[in-house]
Amino acid sequence: METDDSTTVSTPELVAAYIAQRNVIQEREEAHKAEMEALKADLDAISEKLLEVCNSQNADSIKTPAGTVSRRVQSRYWASDWENLYAFILENEAPFLLERRIHNGHMQQFLDDNPDLLPIGLQKESKYVIQVRKPTAR
Repeated sequence: METDDSTTVSTPELVAAYIAQRNVIQEREEAHKAEMEALKADLDAISEKLLEVCNSQNADSIKTPAGTVSRRVQSRYWASDWENLYAFILENEAPFLLERRIHNGHMQQFLDDNPDLLPIGLQKESKYVIQVRKPTAR
């Protein structure tokens, strides 16, 4: 919503504009969601066909005039027993096996419960944000 310096927009007008813009974004995201899912499904089907070609030729790479397809092994790891994994990581001094990120909600709860404990090097950024709700129907 553009305004020049000579136009004053009221708070109700800003709220209405915010809700209208948010609704347009939500509508467009929903409209594109199905389209994107179909495109991704098509891409997955093509990938499967290319993998079948690589497997049938036992080839890790196939060069074509349109481009080169490469077959590689992709691994994913997860834990079914976090207690034992944590014990293993501690026992083997291998904290690098975990990603470096803090769970914001849990850290906030920990700090609320332990106001005298503050990890060295912990950084925090706080900022005001707004939340706008539609008026309730009466």
